Amino acid sequence: MFEWIIIGGGIHGCTIANYLIKSGKTKSDNLRIVDPNPEPLFEWKRKTELIGMEFLRSPSVHHIDIDPFSLKKYAKYRDKKSFYGPYDRPSLHLFKEHCNNTINEVDLHNSWVQGKVNNVTKETKSWRVQTTNDKEIYGENIVIAISMNHQLHLPDWVESLNTETEQEQIYHVFDERLTDINKLSPPVTVVGGGITAAHTTIKLSSLYPGQVTLLKRHPFRINSFDSDPGWLGPKYMSSFQKVKDFDKRRQLINQARNKGSLPRELYRKLIRLEKNKLISIIDREVVSGNVINGEGVKLDLKGGNILFTQSVLLATGFIASLPKEKWLTKLIDEKGLQCAKCGYPIVKPSLEWCNHLYVSGPLSELEIGPVARNISGARKVAERIVSNLN
Repeated sequence: MFEWIIIGGGIHGCTIANYLIKSGKTKSDNLRIVDPNPEPLFEWKRKTELIGMEFLRSPSVHHIDIDPFSLKKYAKYRDKKSFYGPYDRPSLHLFKEHCNNTINEVDLHNSWVQGKVNNVTKETKSWRVQTTNDKEIYGENIVIAISMNHQLHLPDWVESLNTETEQEQIYHVFDERLTDINKLSPPVTVVGGGITAAHTTIKLSSLYPGQVTLLKRHPFRINSFDSDPGWLGPKYMSSFQKVKDFDKRRQLINQARNKGSLPRELYRKLIRLEKNKLISIIDREVVSGNVINGEGVKLDLKGGNILFTQSVLLATGFIASLPKEKWLTKLIDEKGLQCAKCGYPIVKPSLEWCNHLYVSGPLSELEIGPVARNISGARKVAERIVSNLN
């Protein structure tokens, strides 16, 4: 039996594992990370590379290692261009290098178990985690560190298309079917107005200059971060944690998030690309869409306009609901785990949903607040779990 089992090997799972090991609470031999992918951070790396991200939105002190200045120290003898702006936001390349270095330091590859979880049950003195490839792992403590990245949000007009054939030229940017945006048929239209849409449009502009349209339903929302930095500390969190009504907490979280926003330098890049006629930017909402054989995709826009394009990339985010995993629903029912009306866990300050069962990422946000899903949220969760262990 292992001391810890972490379900999910993304930013959150790896951060928690690193904290547990470096704080002396366990060793890599006594910890297992269960994830469908072949290696740590696989899905996160795939998505950030796909959209052409150059710099993270997070500042340099937000990363997967314990020491807040670990990334800065690692970058000391590297190119000064590895950071951007007043918050020293790291380049994607540097951040990935630092992640790999941190993962190697604590030998997380030794803890890795590739497999998709399909059942979690409580035994007498342990948890049992089963996977679809018939692996069984037993652990004293378990952390659920899964995201909602497979719950892609599709606009109603896409959902109304009858068959997959009709959707062949329409992809969500994080759809697993989309493996290479270098092979799209131009002209290409990106639907969305946030940071993912911006990164994707900028990358496409170099691949298909003059044949890219950014189609968004609202004016640009410019924010340095996806929530006010005051949510990282007592400025807002002290009053948030005094709120005992979880419906009110959910309301505060929703109000705090800068949904569909992007930092100023990406906005400036987009405006410059538009000025140079490398992209077009349209503020209109799609009412309906049709795939016309041999002619591409016809988009009917609010106000009566029509846009014809060959390929559509949806940068429309994820469904904001509890991860729809059957094993999780079953576990909630069997253990009588407490949830708020919004469906998310009500947990102790230690982030325990019940004894020896911890949560991270979106599942922790009613306790951690609006930053729960971010890299900073992963650090807060890891710190909270470690500090509450004997």
